[in-house]
Amino acid sequence: MTSINIECVVKERYRIGESPVWEEKEGVLVYVDITGQKVCRWNPTTNQIQRISLDAPVGSVGLRKGGGYVVAMGTTFCALNWEDKKVTTLARVDEDKPNNRFNDGKVDPKGRFFAGTMSQEIRPAVVERNQGSLYTLYPDHTVLKHFDLVDISNGIDWSLDHKTLYYIDSLSYTVDALDYDVNTGKTSNRRHLYRLEKDEGIPDGMCIDAEGKLWVACYSGGRVIRIDPQTGKRIQTVKLPVDKTTSCCFGGENYSEMYVTSACDGMDEELSKRQPQSGGIYKITGLGVKGIPPNEFAG
Repeated sequence: MTSINIECVVKERYRIGESPVWEEKEGVLVYVDITGQKVCRWNPTTNQIQRISLDAPVGSVGLRKGGGYVVAMGTTFCALNWEDKKVTTLARVDEDKPNNRFNDGKVDPKGRFFAGTMSQEIRPAVVERNQGSLYTLYPDHTVLKHFDLVDISNGIDWSLDHKTLYYIDSLSYTVDALDYDVNTGKTSNRRHLYRLEKDEGIPDGMCIDAEGKLWVACYSGGRVIRIDPQTGKRIQTVKLPVDKTTSCCFGGENYSEMYVTSACDGMDEELSKRQPQSGGIYKITGLGVKGIPPNEFAG
């Protein structure tokens, strides 16, 4: 067994760091600061951080086949051109809910971008309930709504055979599974896969590894947990030095490193003193498992 090493690699403090995705061709980690309204790129080789500020909260970011990124911000799906910082609206959702915003999102194996909504937070993790929905943006920019009555739409990923969608609505405290038709992008038969225990916190962002196991970042739990979707059992816990862990992805050489984002919004002075690197990004090595490359939006 190699020993697990955890290091804060991005010391900049983000209000709600989220949606990390490894961009192999640039060799950078792309991520967002939701309430800071920024999309950022960190280059581990040069340690340089680039940022683009946007004019609404940015829930998530995905890679785009034609270059640049697909972004879920405010209640719009947008394309972001990194070179000229141009933002192009692709589609709008939740137009009858002005208090809503997008949250977590991810691109599916066929190049569709999934992202869900929630009401704006009253304070961290406190929201008006049942206001969100889960959506897919298709490459032709049409939008499919899968279901509504979501509290905080969060982590998304797919099984290695693409037949199952894994999904988190944070305030249900569960990781769910849905049957997935990869040809149409439609979901059915939603069911609970794993229920978090009291000390594990709130399930937030999620990713899958090359063995088909799920990694879930636990907000207010200061950890990522590894779940076996076949048995519905937790098989590993990795604790981090900050409580507000928000999401995780694999990246780096051969996708052998895990990156974990965190938040500092809503922390009182005492907790901020105890955890001064809250809002930073952590790298975990020595897990002994690799991730898989992210998908790219085809539109």
